[in-house]
Amino acid sequence: MVIGRLTFALKNEGIDVNHKRVQRIMQLNHLQVTAYGKKKRRYNSYRGQIGKIANNHLKRRFDAQKPYQKLVTDVSEFRYGKADINHRVYLSPILDLYSREVLDYEISSHPTVKLTLNPVQRLVKRLPQTQTQPILHSDQGFQYQTPIWQKTLKDNSISQSMSRKGNCLDNAAMESFFHIMKAEVMTTHYQTKPELVDAMKKWIHYYNNDRIKLKLGGKSPVQYRKLTTHFN
Repeated sequence: MVIGRLTFALKNEGIDVNHKRVQRIMQLNHLQVTAYGKKKRRYNSYRGQIGKIANNHLKRRFDAQKPYQKLVTDVSEFRYGKADINHRVYLSPILDLYSREVLDYEISSHPTVKLTLNPVQRLVKRLPQTQTQPILHSDQGFQYQTPIWQKTLKDNSISQSMSRKGNCLDNAAMESFFHIMKAEVMTTHYQTKPELVDAMKKWIHYYNNDRIKLKLGGKSPVQYRKLTTHFN
C-alpha cells in the first residue's frame, strides 16, 4: 500500500516511475515503514442501553455513489504528557464514505455528548438538499443514544444507523481512519496538549487535501470530490 501511494505521489509530481523501482530504491536506502503497534486499551464509549438503539442501515456497505450519502463517526482518544502520566484528548470526526473526507470534527479533553454533537450541528448547516436521505453511522456509544443527538439527526432528515453491540467491523471505515491517523501522528510522544492538538489538526488538513489514496485513483479526498462531483 505504501509503495503504491509513493508511486502515485511521484507521478503526480511528473516523475514517471513504476512501483518496483520505488520499492528497490527504498530497499537500497534502508527505508522501511514502521507500523503503529501500541497495544493500549482503546477508548470505549458504550455504557449499556441508556436510550434508543438505531438499526444498522449501513450494513458494512462502505462504498457511496455520491457525497453526503453515507457518513460515519466515532470517538477515539490520543495521549500526551509525561511517560508516567498519560493525559488524553478525544477526537470526534465525521467521515464521508464517498471520498473518505473528514467533513467536520471536534477535539476535546472529555468524551462528552457535546464533543460528538458539535460537528453534526455545524455540518447540517452545509449539507446540500438532495433527494437521498443521508445516513450517519456510529457505534452504540452513550453519546449517540441521547435524545438530543437523535433529535438533531431527525430534525435535519438524517437517518441514524448504529453498529451491532461489540461489533467494531460494522464501523470498519472509521476504525481504519483512526488507525492510519495514529500511525502517522503518534510517532512521537507529545508533552503538552497544545502540541498534540496542533499535530492532529495539521494532519487532518494534510489527510483531506494532500494525502493520496489508491482507491481514489491517486487523489486526495478533496481532490477526488472536486474532480468527480459539482460539490466544491
